[in-house]
Formats: sequence, C-alpha cells, structure tokens
Amino acid sequence: MSEQALLKLDEAELRGLLDGRWAHVRERARDVIRGEEFAPVYGLSVEDHRARTLRQLMALAETGVPAYGFPESVGGTDDIGASVVAFEMLVADMSLMVKMGVQFGLFGGAIRALGTESHHRRYLPDVMTVALPGCFAMTETGHGSDVQRLRTTATYDPEAGEFVVHTPDEAARKDYIGNAARDGRMAVVFAQLRTPNSGGGLDEHGVHALMVPIRDAGGAPMPGVTIEDCGPKAGLNGVDNGRLWFDGVRVPRTDLLNRYGDVAADGTYSSPVENPNRRFFTMLGTLIRGRISVAGGAGTATKASLGIAIRYADTRRQFTRPATDSQPEREVRVLDYLAHQRKLLPALARTYGLHFAQEELVTRLHELSRSAERDEHAQRELESRAAGLKAVATWHATETIQTCREACGGAGYLSENRIPQLKADSDIFTTFEGDNTVLLQQLTKALLTNFKDSFGDLDQLGLARFMAGKVFETVIERTAAIPLIDRLVAASPGREGSLYNRGWHLELLEDREKHVIEGLAGRLRRAGKDGGDAFEAFNAAQDHVLAAGRAHMDRIVLEAFVAGIDRCGDQSTAKLLNRLCDLYVLSVIEEDRAWFLEHERLSTARTKAVTSAVNDLCRGLRPYAVQLVDAFGLRDEWLGAPIALGAEHRRQEEQLAAGREA
Repeated sequence: MSEQALLKLDEAELRGLLDGRWAHVRERARDVIRGEEFAPVYGLSVEDHRARTLRQLMALAETGVPAYGFPESVGGTDDIGASVVAFEMLVADMSLMVKMGVQFGLFGGAIRALGTESHHRRYLPDVMTVALPGCFAMTETGHGSDVQRLRTTATYDPEAGEFVVHTPDEAARKDYIGNAARDGRMAVVFAQLRTPNSGGGLDEHGVHALMVPIRDAGGAPMPGVTIEDCGPKAGLNGVDNGRLWFDGVRVPRTDLLNRYGDVAADGTYSSPVENPNRRFFTMLGTLIRGRISVAGGAGTATKASLGIAIRYADTRRQFTRPATDSQPEREVRVLDYLAHQRKLLPALARTYGLHFAQEELVTRLHELSRSAERDEHAQRELESRAAGLKAVATWHATETIQTCREACGGAGYLSENRIPQLKADSDIFTTFEGDNTVLLQQLTKALLTNFKDSFGDLDQLGLARFMAGKVFETVIERTAAIPLIDRLVAASPGREGSLYNRGWHLELLEDREKHVIEGLAGRLRRAGKDGGDAFEAFNAAQDHVLAAGRAHMDRIVLEAFVAGIDRCGDQSTAKLLNRLCDLYVLSVIEEDRAWFLEHERLSTARTKAVTSAVNDLCRGLRPYAVQLVDAFGLRDEWLGAPIALGAEHRRQEEQLAAGREA
C-alpha cells in the first residue's frame, strides 16, 4: 500500500479550507438554493426557461443575497467578496447564475461603480429587489473586445439639457445584451460622449455610460428604441439576450453616470481624471468584478462536472480482472484504470489550484474595494491577474467538462445527467467578459512593464516603441504568501533535486516565466530598433505573447495552491493536498515538456521521470477522489445527475440480486 493510501482525510477541515473567508456565504447558498424552485431542469422551451429564470431571480432577491454587492447607504451589506462567491454557487441552473450576474453584477455594479450618490439612491434599491430589471449594454456587433472604439454616440444638447443617444449604423447596435430581449426596462448604455464646442463642432470625450430606459411599465419598447431577440443559443436559454438600437433617444443630463466624467448644464465637460486614456482604463477597471465572477462560475461548473464523472467512475464497472487463488473474477471499477485516472485526476488537481487562486483574487478585489485611497499599482495588478485567471479558468472548464462527458460514456451524453447542460452553459464563458486570447495578451502587456504614465494605453505600435527604448527587467509579482514562497524557492535543490520538492517546482515555473517574458521583450526591442513595421512585429510574436501569459498563470496558480495548503490545520489532510499539488505542477511540466527539453531545463531522463511520477500520483490519489470532489460542498440536488447519485450502484445491486435468484 502506498504512502498516500495510509493518509486520513479530515473532511470537515478540507471543507472549511475550501469554503474560505466567505464560508458563511457558501453555507447560505446551500440553505437557500434548494427545492423544486431551484432544481436543475432540462428540455424546457426557451420561453418557459426564461420565465422560470426570472421567477428564480425574484425568489433570490427575497433572500437578501443580492444585498452583498451594494452599499449600506441603500440597504446593502457592502461586501464585494461575498457577492462574487454567491454568484459562484449558483451552479444548479447556470442561466440563473448569469441572469443574477447581469442584474446585480453588471447592471447594478455599473451604477454603483460609475454613478454617484444620487444615482445610487434613485436606482439601486429597485435593482436589488428586481423592481427595475436592467441591462449592461456595452458590446456592439462591430466591437466586442475593442470597447474604446464603440460607435454608439451620446451627444449633449445644451438647450434641452439632454443627451441624444444614437446608433449610427448596424455595426453600432448593442448585441448579445442579457435581459434585453424580454425582461429589461432600463440599460446602462456605453457610448462615445460628445459635447458642442464654440466652433460649432463637437468635442469627443471617449466612452461613458448613461442610464437609458428601453421599455415602459407595460413592457413595450420606448420611443426610438428597437429591440430584437438574439434567439435560441447553444446554452443559457434562460437568459434573454437581445439587440438594441437607439434612434435619437433623449435622456436627462443627470442620467449620465458621472463619477469619472460630467457635463454641466451649459455643456462644459469635466473629469477628475484628466488623461482620456487613463480615464477610460480607470472606468473599465471599476467593472472588474464581472470578469472575476465569470472565472469563479466556470470553476464551479468544472467542480460539478468532476463531481459527476468521478462519482460515476468510482461505481461504474467494465471489463474483468482475471481470477486469482485469493479472489474470483470480477469487473473493474473504471476509476481503477490508470487511463481513466489520467483523464480526471490531473484536471481535479488543477481545479483545486484554480480554486485557491480565485479565492486570493476575490480577496484582493474585496480589500481594494474597501480602500480609502485608490492604489493604482494594486489596481492594475488586480486587473491583469483577473484577465489571466478568467482566461485559464474558463479554458480549463471547457476542456475538463468535455473530458468528463467522455469519461461517462453514453451516460454522460444524456440530458438527465447534467454534463451536456453544464457544457453548453459554460462554453460561452471563454468569450464573454473578454475574449480569452485578448485577455492573455492584456496580461502579458502588463507583465512587460508597469506602464507608468501611459497607464496601460499601449497598442501594438506603442508597445513595440516603448520596449525599444527601455531596458527590460522582469518583475515577479508574488502572491499573498510571499515569505513562504521565497523560503521554499531559496531552499530549492536545483535541477537534480527530488521531483516532489516544492521549492524546485516553484523555481522551475518561475524560471520558465522569466525566460519567456525576457525573450518576448527582446523580440519587441529588436523590432523597434530595426525600424520595421511594429504591428507586424507584434503580430508575429502573438504565439510568444500567449505563451508568456500562460506561463505566468501556471506559476500564480501554483503559488496560490501552496499558500492554500499552508492554511490547512490538519497535518494528514495537508499531506494529501501536497500530493494533489504535486500532481498539478508535474502535469503542467509534463504538458510543456518540449519547452523544458528545448531550453535544457530538464534532461530526457528527467522528463520521463515526470511522466512516471504523474502515474504514481494518480494511483496514489485514486482512493481519495470521491472525497476530494465532495469537499467542494455542491449539494447533491445541484449535481442532479442520477449517475452521480446512486443509480449505477442500484443497477448493479439489482443485477446481482437477479443473478442470485436465478
């Protein structure tokens, strides 16, 4: 029997560790999200699913859960971290998860972050109770990722004291807008703000947000507003996504969300942030909660899929083990096969690492939201970390849920077993709240430099020119457990140490990150010095850019995993988690073993040893697999899959009973 098989897992300790700082929010969700009203369903028509999701949202509003993300001045509890964790827990129906995110996180969150006290008093109480269902109208058909170049306009008319909101062409229509097709009555509309100048022309002030009514009390579109249903989607059909056009729609001057930019009655524009680019990035940075929430929601969908697949694999039997003198011939549980362990257990290990990274990110968001003064460096670091984690967490969800579907065979393809719905509902997470490829590029740009005065406003041309004139220095941003990580790295035995030495793991991933980023900086610097086409140079390096982002996030997730284990109060449980962490990092090394070989960080013999170690870890962790997924604390009724809730076991028992009777 292996060392791991002798360990005792303290389930209460592990649950408490995973529930973390906002354990009370997770427990509240477990108490509230239950019963037929919230149970997973499938096969509903689009209209029935939308109606059910709205009823669920109204019921959720009555529990007080939405109050987490709103100021105390309007009846909230002002706990941003709690609001993100509450969102994560709504895996029983991800349409409800997303509709909650639209109503309270995006619509309400934009009013809170971009509006002032008068907007808070006027709108937020009704947002919390869903008396005012709303939309977050940012994305346009022509511009999804490039928000700075949105084409919707909001032109100030000083004689009327109103803004005229207009859609100039089809590329400027607001698209994929949640709550727009059916339920929304008002939208936070992002538009290019324009004011008249003395010369008879218009001054451009960049993208700002305004409150725009889109339906009257009876549900009919407001004058000048055209609404179109996006129609059935691959998933999330309980969310009513729609398109919006504005034909000279007038809104009062006071409905400009004016925290970062205001227009006086006479048309004079003012802002506390003078630089237009810095203003834009400041405004967008305040909306980072949505991106962090999506990473957490994807993580919960991944956990649910792994819970279903691992429970089923622990019960399902296939093919026989030959009889021996001591044991009769018997069918083998599929989780006993190394190939099946290889499918599911490295994914489980990465899911644990991402969980701890998400918890750390939510904590940073929460602490910054409570800070009396804005810390620009900390805010930029939060934004880049959120971009990277959202990308890797949602890609991991898409890959893992597909793996879980395959691991469950035909049973995993049945709607009743939840995985198809989880797959369909979470798939869009890779592109909403920021396309993942774009987000990883954003992360890498932040790694190349702290941007100083330019505050992140470097396009491909600007970045190449910037790098050409600077001496690049890689700065490693540590996670919260700085002393622990530094101590482990300092104690690293170097390249020939044990495969299981944590200091070696940390040093190896840090070394890869530094090397990749320095190599990228060198390419951009050379391109700038040679006077070539800067756009082409950056475009040619995009594979390198994405590799740098991934390398950074692999290291960040490992550090968060290590810090999480350090908080574990039970020695045996911590030892088991260390084995799971070993599986995470050695799987990462194995996946990128070509890089480590090409750059002479590992020998051929060493890479073979890594693969052997991954196999050993999978076998050693197999006895704990069900306990490790159960520790996530997802209620059985949230999983809702018969194959995960005893159906396969009962079938086998009935088969055995029938055989005995025969």
